[in-house]
Amino acid sequence: MDSSELDKLATWLMHGARSASTPADFLKQMCERLVAAGIPLWRVGAFVQTLHPDVFGRSFVWRQGTEVVVTDAPFDIHDSPQFKNSPFPSLYSSGQEGRYRLDNPESRRFPFFDDVRAEGATDYIAVPLLFTDGTIHASSWTTKVEGGFTDDHLAALRSVIHPLSRLAEIHAMRRTAAALLDTYVGNRAGERILAGQIRRGHAEAMQAAIWLSDLRGFTSLSDRLPAETVVDILNRYFDCQVPAIREHGGEILKFMGDGLLAVFPIAKDGGNLAEVCGRALEASRKASANVNAMHYPSGDEVERFRFGVALHIGDILFGNIGGISRLDFTCIGPSVNLAARLEKIASRLHRTVVASAAFAGACHQDWVDLGEFSVAGFSNAHRVFGLRDEVIDPAAG
Repeated sequence: MDSSELDKLATWLMHGARSASTPADFLKQMCERLVAAGIPLWRVGAFVQTLHPDVFGRSFVWRQGTEVVVTDAPFDIHDSPQFKNSPFPSLYSSGQEGRYRLDNPESRRFPFFDDVRAEGATDYIAVPLLFTDGTIHASSWTTKVEGGFTDDHLAALRSVIHPLSRLAEIHAMRRTAAALLDTYVGNRAGERILAGQIRRGHAEAMQAAIWLSDLRGFTSLSDRLPAETVVDILNRYFDCQVPAIREHGGEILKFMGDGLLAVFPIAKDGGNLAEVCGRALEASRKASANVNAMHYPSGDEVERFRFGVALHIGDILFGNIGGISRLDFTCIGPSVNLAARLEKIASRLHRTVVASAAFAGACHQDWVDLGEFSVAGFSNAHRVFGLRDEVIDPAAG
């Protein structure tokens, strides 16, 4: 082995592996440096648990001559045959490494090795990555060289495990912070918070298409159904909207009981105004179809659902608002208040989608003028528009 290359690798790790901007880059560069030092690696894997509502952890797999493959692992991975028939249950329970010579009959008790053995692998070692919080994560190292890893190879690999664990933990913490912020405050707000905009009063004026929706009949629904059922219904109901909004460029800002506030940012010069409003309207159509198709068994009955959404364009203030040491990253402004009032009008008119004059004027659809309405808190009446092709069922209001 080349001791000078190993020394360079050690220095690179001690200085934070700064040439690698992502976990995948880090694993790739580290493996390439180990190969350059004379360690005959063929495949290297790392699995790191994460704190995310939908993902249990992430798997990173490097193979010589290819890019790192990153895969999200579901929460039920521990129940999968692939996991149960691998060395990892033992690694996680004991916190100790395990070596498996793939030409040894002992390794055949793990069907997990069948595929890598078929590709010519000769030796495999699973090594825990121990984080400072006490959690155990995993790495695996495989070679195709005849005779497997030598003692010197294994010593070199073990020498990088501790710095690898520290850097993996740093990357994991960054991802956890970003994922939690994205989950609880939205992607745009999360990016701003991570960039340092955490002081109360930090805010930005922006123009946006505003979405405000709620579930029809939610109060009576909450009164006659168990709380656990209501929570399940709300989650399914929001699943009808959130993907549609995000797929069309919107950002979820807040859930308020059965209400949802979202924005679709507009460029500062307003050049994409019509396009943004078109995307917001298309998202509302898709969400409406999803809610209409939603049903929920309840005893001998089947619950059906309707919702309403108000669309508006206006200036908002987007930033940190709240009390000392407890802030909310949200948006405020008369435009948000007007959208909330328009949504109530949508309910009175038994409409699913209504729009302000500003939104209808920017989004060239076949709108019908629903009339002019006085709006609580506003000195002037506002004209409201609905979609001409919407079928109105007053009994469903």
